[in-house]
Amino acid sequence: MSTNGQGKGDSSGDPRKGISRDSSDLEDESQVVGKKIWRIFPYVLRYKKLAFGGVVANAGARASDLLPFLTIGWAADFYATQTFNPAWLESYIGNSPYFGFGVIIFLCFLLLAIFQGTSNYLWQATSYNAQHDIRMDAARSLIDMEASYFEDRQTGNLMSVLSADISLLEDVISDSSTSIVRILITFTMAAIILSLMSVKLTLMLFSPLILIIPMVVWFATRVQRRYRKQRESTGSIVSILENVLGGITVMQAYNAQDFEKLRVDSESERYRDQAISASLIRNRFIPGIYIVAGLAFGLIVTAGGWVLESGEISIGEYVTFLLISTRMTFPLFILGALLNQIQRGEAAAKRVFAIVDLEPSIVDNEDAMPLESDIESLAFEDVTFQYPSSEGNVLNGISFKVTPGEFVGIMGHTGAGKSTILKLIERFYEPQSGRILINGIDINKLKIDSIRGRIGFVSQDPFLFFGTIRDNIAYARDATEEEIDAALIEAGAKEFVMNLPEGIDTEVGDRGVKLSGGQKARISLARALLTKPNLLVLDEASAALDAETEQRIQSSLFSSVDSKRMTVAVAHRLATIRNADEILAMVDGVIVERGLHEELVAADNVYASQWKIQTGELDSEAA
Repeated sequence: MSTNGQGKGDSSGDPRKGISRDSSDLEDESQVVGKKIWRIFPYVLRYKKLAFGGVVANAGARASDLLPFLTIGWAADFYATQTFNPAWLESYIGNSPYFGFGVIIFLCFLLLAIFQGTSNYLWQATSYNAQHDIRMDAARSLIDMEASYFEDRQTGNLMSVLSADISLLEDVISDSSTSIVRILITFTMAAIILSLMSVKLTLMLFSPLILIIPMVVWFATRVQRRYRKQRESTGSIVSILENVLGGITVMQAYNAQDFEKLRVDSESERYRDQAISASLIRNRFIPGIYIVAGLAFGLIVTAGGWVLESGEISIGEYVTFLLISTRMTFPLFILGALLNQIQRGEAAAKRVFAIVDLEPSIVDNEDAMPLESDIESLAFEDVTFQYPSSEGNVLNGISFKVTPGEFVGIMGHTGAGKSTILKLIERFYEPQSGRILINGIDINKLKIDSIRGRIGFVSQDPFLFFGTIRDNIAYARDATEEEIDAALIEAGAKEFVMNLPEGIDTEVGDRGVKLSGGQKARISLARALLTKPNLLVLDEASAALDAETEQRIQSSLFSSVDSKRMTVAVAHRLATIRNADEILAMVDGVIVERGLHEELVAADNVYASQWKIQTGELDSEAA
């Protein structure tokens, strides 16, 4: 069982080979922080009031956090000398100093609780809003991409980006950003307070911290690539599991359980190895932070005696200095975890914004105009087309025309280019040469939405969304019961739907798994007919139908009151198109003959050969 996106390189039946890799695997081992992660901040600035409020509340929390240490120093001086230092304290708590110091500390912790809770709420609200905006930008980019983009991508990998990676960016905003603000405010406030107490001790405290700079650079330039590969492995694991669960019956039918387990095991091992490698780097960095913090703290304790003897600070101020110094070391301890989270966020941001930056190649031209009238004609004029990934042309000089009420059928062997014609009508692709005309106007001069709004499209692999039959027929539209009922009748689906236990409100399951192939085809046809299209495009739409049901649907379709509706149908089963007003027989991207069924049978060429095979005439002749 193959997986989209795999195939570069020999897989040779080994599930451990052939896993797709991002081109960024070839990048240099050393990568720095900031190439992508900073792109989250324009999203944060959309909610600058919330973010600014979070910063202000955080500043209040940090002040409330440091003030108890000053109070403890003031209390120590008072208990040692029975005098207030600073003197202004006497006017506030002079009557009951013991109680007063306790009240000050309690009020500080009360303010800390209020400010910290407010800061956390405001930053989390900011992060959830930003996360929503990022996810919507990424989702819009994917939804607007042309269908060809998804042919070489794993759906599970894209889903991993939209869920896990974007959630990781939310953590960066709510946790990392607040941690950065906390560290900056704490260091700034502490540095000012400590410098006012003793410049000498402050220099001794901060001097060893310079050693952290090269440590941060070393960590940042080595761990990011590991985290990026972790994110890729997560997406690959999700993609494999999505394929396995979606094709569970095929897997079990081919006894491929062990094969799929090996594929999951391979990607999980890759994730594990990158995670262990990142953990090794991280756990060499964090102990270094502890060593530097210990060196700084040891210096001020060692030098404290000399400063006290000089009379530069009191014993209470020295106690405060030590307490605030310990408070400053806590941000250093979380610095490792902070950088770790930022690096993980950098890896996630690279994947997320690669999707946000997507630009579809098939878009409306600047001078495109809406198709305001019904589709009254469709024409191909010498159209040539080649898929980006193929080596030769799929279509060569295709020309035909459809007028109101006409039914054009297209037949040919697999790979002849039949379905490609239908994709060009929908502008899923654009031809390299030639023109496609609607009402005599080049399709490239018309707005895509206005064209598709007048076309009913039924693919050879009818896709149903999770939900009810009603949801799928009235997909993205406000339809009345009468309109839905009429579409069901015309699609030959009314009888089987009414016989279901829940009727039209029956849940179809994921991708319509609860319905048969023929039932899904009829629901998909009803969805197309509900739009009352001017042009009905059918791509092997009757392949899953039995002959009797197909005949009944054809009678309904072509006896419709909408006599102006045009139909273009691709079919392998020629009985589906034998009543067409014109049949196009294709071989290798070229129309080799055209005409009515009787004319083509009489011509005894490509069409006649297939007709004889399907009706058994060829076997009779051979006998």
